[in-house]
Amino acid sequence: MNTITIKNVPPAMHRILKERAKVHGRSLNKEVIATLEGSLHASPIDGDAIGRHARAVRESLGVYMTEQDLNEFKEAGRR
Repeated sequence: MNTITIKNVPPAMHRILKERAKVHGRSLNKEVIATLEGSLHASPIDGDAIGRHARAVRESLGVYMTEQDLNEFKEAGRR
């Protein structure tokens, strides 16, 4: 097995990793390895495919929002 030393881990990240390790019942080291494995095996995001899917859903529902609609929703959420 190889060893990696990770320096300057932000305190919040360290805390989150420790909490996740506790929840998963494993050591901090094993949690870091599991997190890295999950990241390395994740599928790349295809932005074009997501856009095509969103357009297809919008077309099937007949829902069209204008920039004015979006701005009104933003303003309503700020009140």
